[in-house]
Amino acid sequence: MSEMSRADRNAPIVSSLDLPLAGELIAGDFSGWTDDLIEEFRVHAQDGHVGSRLLSENTRVRVWEIRLAPGERWHVHRHVLDYFWTAVTSGRSIQHTHDGTTRAVEYEAGETRHFEFARGEFLLHDIENVGEADLVFTTVEHLDSENSPLPVGAG
Repeated sequence: MSEMSRADRNAPIVSSLDLPLAGELIAGDFSGWTDDLIEEFRVHAQDGHVGSRLLSENTRVRVWEIRLAPGERWHVHRHVLDYFWTAVTSGRSIQHTHDGTTRAVEYEAGETRHFEFARGEFLLHDIENVGEADLVFTTVEHLDSENSPLPVGAG
């Protein structure tokens, strides 16, 4: 499925292999990805709507909530700003990442993970709640990062 690596042709594919990605690698090389999922990665390659609800924004940060019911999925989105997420609830997810990997992730309430991006680096991924209860995160993006913020549309 080398098509996926070309889905984002207008922007260089630069991402840190050292990002602290959560979870257990369960598949690589786009294994199990549907054509619809690959198309979603193409369509949302520049989507900066990194949460289901923008709670607050000022000149320094954007604060997001991601709230997913069991079986619910948040579409592909692109992180370019330094950010952190905190799991508000415990739960489990499946995530697909632009490098063709799929990860199974378990979260404990209060778990926090920080990401930093050099100029041109990014993380493009989705998230699906595969647990039995709502999965809730707070995500805080730092607007003074190396990369310019992506526009936030209707999501």
